Amino acid sequence: MSELLRQLISDGTLVRGVFETLYMTLLSTAIAYVLGLPLGILLNVTDKNGLKPIGWLNKTLGLIVNVLRSIPFIILMVAMLPVAKLIVGTSLGNKAMIVMLVIAAAPYIARMVESSLKEIDGGVIEAARSMGASDFQIITKVFLPEAKPSLIVGAVISTVTVLGYSAMAATIGGTGLGQIAVVYGYQRFKQDIIWISVVLIVIIVQAIQEAGTYLARKTDRRVRSDKKISKNKKFRKGD
Repeated sequence: MSELLRQLISDGTLVRGVFETLYMTLLSTAIAYVLGLPLGILLNVTDKNGLKPIGWLNKTLGLIVNVLRSIPFIILMVAMLPVAKLIVGTSLGNKAMIVMLVIAAAPYIARMVESSLKEIDGGVIEAARSMGASDFQIITKVFLPEAKPSLIVGAVISTVTVLGYSAMAATIGGTGLGQIAVVYGYQRFKQDIIWISVVLIVIIVQAIQEAGTYLARKTDRRVRSDKKISKNKKFRKGD
């Protein structure tokens, strides 16, 4: 262990880097979901097989989403510096990085949401229609509850993706584990600092994935139904 790594541990820089990485990742993902979730629902609803097919709107939104998703993040980050300055008053630091992360993640999340909603069985939607449910009720009472496990899995994937993007914060003066790895590790040829940053990021990713998997299982109706069936079978055998 190098002297510099000992110093980063003793003065709390590594711990602060973990919290700053979590702060940027979770806040950016939350804001991106506020934008991406309704956009994904709109993409699904206006699709040719959706509740309200609107071809021109679906194609326009799809084009915007595809364009933003196709730009590599490092290029998008540089291109959106003026936008970040307009929104938060600066093109440097964590505030600017959060703007970049939201712009990059929202289209990605929209496609994840659209994909999750397309997995819903059409029979469930038709049953809701036959009972007189409005389009809004179908979205809120059928789409979102039925797709909840898939949406949670998508949220985990999106969060991990944003975490990977956040490691580039150092390029625009941001902080976090990415900055520690670049400034204290790469630029000073300290391999131990680079690898401790990698290990900490891996731990964060594993924690997010485990939490997401647990929530997805808890909300999956199929898993709960299987458990009930197995319990009933055991009870009947006991009889």
